[in-house]
Amino acid sequence: MSYQPLKGQKALVTGASSGIGAGVALSLAAAGADVLVNYASSLAGAQKVVDQIKELGANAIAVKADVSKEDDVKAMFDEMLGTFGAIDILVNNAGLQQDAPFTEMTLAQWNTVLGINLTGMFLCTQLAVRAMIKRGIPPGSRCAGKVICMSSVHEVIPWAGHANYAASKGGVKLFMQTLAQELAPQKIRINSIGPGAIQTPINRAAWDTPEALASLLKLIPYGRIGIPEDIGNATVWLASDAADYVNGQTIFVDGGMTLYPEFADGG
Repeated sequence: MSYQPLKGQKALVTGASSGIGAGVALSLAAAGADVLVNYASSLAGAQKVVDQIKELGANAIAVKADVSKEDDVKAMFDEMLGTFGAIDILVNNAGLQQDAPFTEMTLAQWNTVLGINLTGMFLCTQLAVRAMIKRGIPPGSRCAGKVICMSSVHEVIPWAGHANYAASKGGVKLFMQTLAQELAPQKIRINSIGPGAIQTPINRAAWDTPEALASLLKLIPYGRIGIPEDIGNATVWLASDAADYVNGQTIFVDGGMTLYPEFADGG
């Protein structure tokens, strides 16, 4: 039997039908958690993740919800609590990009990205935290619940041509830290993970040719692109009692992208 630090816990992962979200859901399941797999459009993708989770010996359901819509989120949490009875772990992973030069960015592009990437975290976290406070600290755990926000290296690295995305991730940073400060007395831990370049379908153009990959690796001192499992491993640790004294932190999982690699040779 593999080590399962999250055995018996109940997790909800938003945007979990592919990419980082799918990797996180599978890592949580491998660590013993049952998982609600949220998706926005791809039922087939979500069902594949559910099937893989069940093969790992955990329970899982797929639930469609647009996290920027309050009614969708409420219905999803009703299903979470109705199926699993509680929520121990929320991973706010759902996110998207709609890129444009700032002078050409539309209000719809701005609002869509902020709605999913930031407002979605507000809606999901509020319902999760209410449920965690109501239940209190369960037997066998050291805290009432864990919330992990999927941020980005772009909460600290500006990104020309991506003002909406960078603003959303900068917002995630202080959203997470403020909640960590506010909710610590209730024994709820709030942290973020800041992925760097991770090999997923959404950014295929950045790595699917040798030329593109070589250009990308100039930004990564460690010399490789990340994979969803890298983020999943960090999520499991943050959700476990091993990280019980970690609160209000962004853990960058980026191969050193935040180390200003352009200065590696003296600038």
